[in-house]
Amino acid sequence: MNSFTVALLAALTLCVLYGIILYNRLVTLKHNVGMAWSNIDVLLKQRHDELPKLVETCKQYMRYERETLEAVMRARQAVADAQQRGDLAKLGTAETQMRLGLGQLFAVAEAYPELRANDNFRHLEARITGLENAIADRREFYNDSVNLNNVRIEQFPDVLIARLFAFEPFRLLEFAEKEKQDVNLAQLFR
Repeated sequence: MNSFTVALLAALTLCVLYGIILYNRLVTLKHNVGMAWSNIDVLLKQRHDELPKLVETCKQYMRYERETLEAVMRARQAVADAQQRGDLAKLGTAETQMRLGLGQLFAVAEAYPELRANDNFRHLEARITGLENAIADRREFYNDSVNLNNVRIEQFPDVLIARLFAFEPFRLLEFAEKEKQDVNLAQLFR
């Protein structure tokens, strides 16, 4: 073998190794997105399981607030349906409705001192509030993971490997504009 052949084989070997490294990094990013979604999914399921308990506790005290309780349960079902279908656009809309409904439910609960004093209600309220905060944190992590993946599969030279192995971009988990606005507390107490 002459020196040109050795240099060519070395260059080819380096290119193949570099391609393998790029491929493995893209696979890691793809699986990080999946893991981030799984973390959100676990929290959504936990909240889904806690909401009927909260509504049932509230029903015992809030005989005249049926509409608020029903809105929370409808939103809960919409979140579950979107989650099951993996429809991120509908999940974002349903999550907005869920958060607005929970905000209204907790605001209305202020008018029921016996409910506010109920240990079960306080425990469930704290649990759901904690889950809401965790979902927000996980949503941020998920969107960061999606962004990293989507940027990498568009950058050169990663784009070559991404196209060759059909790496697809992921959708961000976005929420409706309503959720980004300040809550009008005066309107909640009408």
